Amino acid sequence: MKFNLHFPPGEVVLDEGQFKSPKRKSHYSNCSKAGLWEVANKFGYSSEQFGLQISLEKMRMDELEDAKETPEEMASTFTCAMFDTPQDVLKGARYMAAVEISCEPCVRKHVRSIFMDNAVVSTSPTPDGNTAIDSFHQFAGVKWLRDKPITRFDDAQWLLIQKAEEENLLQVTIRLPEVVLDKLISDSNDYYLSDGVSKSAQLWNEQRKMILHDAFYNFLLPSMEKEARSVLTSRAKSWLLSEYGKLLWDKVSVAPYQRKENDVSSDEETAPRVMACCFGPGKPATTFVMLDSSGEVLDVLHAGSLNLRSQNAIDQQRKKTDQQRVQKFMMDHQPHVVVLGAANMSCIRLKEDIYEIIFKMVEDNPRDVGHEMDNLNIVYGDESLPHLYENSRISVDQLPSQEGIIRRAVGLGRYLQNPLAMVATLCGPAREILSWKLSPLENFLTPDEKYGMVEQVMVDVTNQVGLDINLASSHEWLFAPLQFISGLGPRKAASLQRSLVRAGAIFTRKDLLTSHGLGKKVFINAVGFLRVRRSGLTSSSSQFIDLLDDTRIHPESYSLAQDLAKDIYREDGNDDANDDDDVLEMAIEHVREKPHLLRAVDVHEYAEQKNRLNKKETLNDIRLELMEGFQDRRRSYVEPSQDDEFYMISGETEETLSEGRIVQVRVRRVQPQRATCVIESSGLTGVLSKEDYTDDWRDSNELTDKLREGELLTCRVKSIQKNRYQVFLTCRESERSNRFQNHRTMDPYYHEERSTSHTEKEKARKEKELAKKHFKPRMIVHPRFQNITADEAIEVCHNSLPESIAIHLWSCMVVACVNIWRYKIILP
Repeated sequence: MKFNLHFPPGEVVLDEGQFKSPKRKSHYSNCSKAGLWEVANKFGYSSEQFGLQISLEKMRMDELEDAKETPEEMASTFTCAMFDTPQDVLKGARYMAAVEISCEPCVRKHVRSIFMDNAVVSTSPTPDGNTAIDSFHQFAGVKWLRDKPITRFDDAQWLLIQKAEEENLLQVTIRLPEVVLDKLISDSNDYYLSDGVSKSAQLWNEQRKMILHDAFYNFLLPSMEKEARSVLTSRAKSWLLSEYGKLLWDKVSVAPYQRKENDVSSDEETAPRVMACCFGPGKPATTFVMLDSSGEVLDVLHAGSLNLRSQNAIDQQRKKTDQQRVQKFMMDHQPHVVVLGAANMSCIRLKEDIYEIIFKMVEDNPRDVGHEMDNLNIVYGDESLPHLYENSRISVDQLPSQEGIIRRAVGLGRYLQNPLAMVATLCGPAREILSWKLSPLENFLTPDEKYGMVEQVMVDVTNQVGLDINLASSHEWLFAPLQFISGLGPRKAASLQRSLVRAGAIFTRKDLLTSHGLGKKVFINAVGFLRVRRSGLTSSSSQFIDLLDDTRIHPESYSLAQDLAKDIYREDGNDDANDDDDVLEMAIEHVREKPHLLRAVDVHEYAEQKNRLNKKETLNDIRLELMEGFQDRRRSYVEPSQDDEFYMISGETEETLSEGRIVQVRVRRVQPQRATCVIESSGLTGVLSKEDYTDDWRDSNELTDKLREGELLTCRVKSIQKNRYQVFLTCRESERSNRFQNHRTMDPYYHEERSTSHTEKEKARKEKELAKKHFKPRMIVHPRFQNITADEAIEVCHNSLPESIAIHLWSCMVVACVNIWRYKIILP
């Protein structure tokens, strides 16, 4: 059966009273109704035959036999009211043949393969784009692309091109190179044209050439360009989505902050006690929040005078009082680490103030300071996620009646203790996590696309880490990752959470199936990632807890794990190993305490002895879990580097602040040889020397004669000292040339073109815009009045009037203007 690809099906007979949509009409259907399909069939090969030959699926058919009559003679017998001349008949028949060729699957497949493998993309700026896109613009890297193959688009570059085209800043062309296109047309001619040499054959071949021209240039190539655009968009979005996922993975798959090696007072898996600090300008005040190892708030302290810089005696006394309060706060709670939100430049001095308090505390009260506070560290924390938490509904539910800055500080500290749980907290129904800015290009992704990737990443990380059921039952915020455990989801996780909170504690994984309502299928999928251990309310309980429940070993494989542990236990000189529960527990505890025994096991040999070669991989995983159950495979926490601190505190990025960038600065202090400024966007300190202020600085006076405090300047970034948070600036005209180039890696297909014609067009456009600015429109009601300039009026006269009359009118106009000027005539 051959499907109809070209025109709509016939009318469907409907029962009386039913509605039907208007009948679709197309030029193809009109030609078909006029009987031009008979003419189209006389051109030679059908579209199907042509497709089979050009795609080499079938060898060339028999030679075409050209009609003895000319095309026009043949077409004259098919004239009608709609196609009243032979030329119209041929044109309609050619259209039908071209449409059929362009719709033939074999032809489309052949052309598509050539187009997708060889098509190239070129871009050039529109007049608006040439003005708007400078070297630091988002579209700077795609402003001039010359013949870049679509196969070389392997990132999100096409999305930038597409957006620039939508904003009318770029002109984009996708085409086949001339060599490839010529070969495609030549091959098509070889398979579609006849080899006849008669006059009639040449005339029919001319018709066939026009059919192929229409089929390719009017249908196939535009269609392929549309497909190429769709493929490029899909490919770019897939790449961008993958990059978004990688950036989120880097944020989430970080292990909690680890305490120092000399702190052996508690379990190594216990999170550190964190003192979180958020800077406040006054209202709200700078706030300290103390979190215990489970992330619960122990105490809050507001110290609004800590960052006072005034030398006033009263202010100094207030500052000293706050320093003493912070010192007592730290001595009372003994934090393992201090995390300071990197909000702005004031945080640099605040960090110094806190260190000063710590040094004074150790110096004045060495006996009262615990060993956990030896070398107490202060680390900067990114406030972007805590800000989202502060403004979320979940933070109000978890911390009722607490003000915003306290909720922000809690989010800051908890992210240091458990990044996974803190991120999962913002993955609730409101999807606040989507507001976390991770990529400068993420606006090209829809919220659903982004959240789909968020779910993938969170599921991977959560199942890699596992979830401590008993600890989460005592601390609600630790339950946030439960929805990402395999087999659960938001609804089942919420139901399970309510059940576990009511129970308070769980002593065996099997209780999840028997006492907490998990279905058998869900239990099988989820249980391997749920940890049951002595934590939370069970930490002081004497009830038996199976050690295997704190491993990734699935209950289905417990018998394999017990047999392996028992065999190793027996080989280590313990002959009393049997199936008794106490002995099995001793065997498992024995091999976990002596991991070297497990390392020495040859899994392949052991599986072969036990006739369990089909379980070799499972046995190897069991061996690794018995050595160290739920080993954290996340990368270790690393303190922010100097560059990280600089960008966090300034709020800038490598894209927004770099050498050569134009910035707005406000003069803060002027000295004879230099001026100190503040960058408006970030608060960074800018330094402008006398020689960088003007080109003729040798002949100029001191800066104090030219600049005033509070003055706003437009400068270019000369260099950046990140360790001192300083930016060196220049205002010299000579420095505004192309000396500072954008340091981004340019596309190898980037070729800037500055043709004379383009420059002349740009110049003419600017002159026209300038003329319009000086042109004053007048409201005069007259049928012949035109609101145009003098030059346009002269051109109209020359174009619409005889030369003699135009010269006469021009002379009259000149005389009138002279009289007006001479006699100061005031026109009404």
